[in-house]
Amino acid sequence: MTATTATATAKKATGKAPAKKGAAKKPAARKAPAKKAAAPAPAAPAELKTTLKVLPVESIERDENQPREIFDEEKLQELADSIKEIGVQQAITVRYISRGKYRIISGERRWRASRKAGVATIPAMVMHGLEGGSETLEGFTRSVAENLSRADMSPLEEARAFQKLVDFGLTAEEVAKRIGKSWNHVDNRLQLLKLVPAVQEALIKGHLPVGLAWYAAQISPANQNAFLARWSRGQFATIRDAEQFCQRVRLEEQDAASQSVMFVLAEDAPDPSRTDDSMFPELAEADIDRRERIISDRNRLVGKIGRLGAAGEILQEIANMDPDELALLLSGAHGGISGNRMRIDHLRQVATKASQNLAKAATAATVRAGALRVAPDMEATTTEADAS
Repeated sequence: MTATTATATAKKATGKAPAKKGAAKKPAARKAPAKKAAAPAPAAPAELKTTLKVLPVESIERDENQPREIFDEEKLQELADSIKEIGVQQAITVRYISRGKYRIISGERRWRASRKAGVATIPAMVMHGLEGGSETLEGFTRSVAENLSRADMSPLEEARAFQKLVDFGLTAEEVAKRIGKSWNHVDNRLQLLKLVPAVQEALIKGHLPVGLAWYAAQISPANQNAFLARWSRGQFATIRDAEQFCQRVRLEEQDAASQSVMFVLAEDAPDPSRTDDSMFPELAEADIDRRERIISDRNRLVGKIGRLGAAGEILQEIANMDPDELALLLSGAHGGISGNRMRIDHLRQVATKASQNLAKAATAATVRAGALRVAPDMEATTTEADAS
């Protein structure tokens, strides 16, 4: 009777299938088991199954997909010399593959140094049941987090690692949460991937600070190369000057783009003593009234700046006075010592802001001098002519 009932039930199910034909062919129902196999969520308990072993160095292989790519040979030799003397002080982490073979999760630098030192074995924390390694999101995240915690990665290695996590389908915010960094840190590193190869190389070799590299990444590839040439020749007094230069180039690029042209820096930096109107192409299109107003405003401003010499002489006199005499003279004066000091402090603050604004003006002039605004179709025509 049980068999009969089961048969009848099967017939009923078969009879209802045509009525729910769409439901019977739902792809989700067939894909669910596959998802469990592809993303081994139950593998989490297996990750806790770790054992500390001493493994033959030659039984371990590097992970080709691991985030760290650059190893300083000098520092590697220093570590190898240390290992010869006192051994490996912290176990590397590996996962078991099969047939006595293991693949590195973290600690490749210690493994490389051990090979260089010629030691036969190395302490390792072996993880069983961790499938896929860095080819999976969880495995790669683990490797990135481990390297970041040891400060073993260069800025560009971080950038490429974060991009790979993004390629797994994570947002920058999700990447930040998984690796324990701020969103701003992750986003800043991702920006470095916009650097042209020459600027990337300068960053890798330590010729370009990572903060300045971020500013360089904001400008076009062609202008990045021109900026690097100027930086390499030492044409910026400070890093801040170089940052402001990149910021100004970016503004010029955006303004040019709004006019459907390209802003291109000259290959060679202009003569810093050059001070003419030719660097401002908008003046060429200005009418006579506009030109006359500019000349009038220019003369008036230069005249005002010239009068600052008198203020400078007064400040210099105060700076050279004997403090006791200064106290005697100002104690009974209007405003007293504190009031007059406030006036001078205010002048100092205004002078600082004026100086900063002049520095920005100098940067704007430097950026514009020798730069070109080129229509994209004109550039293409020039390139074709050069090629022929």
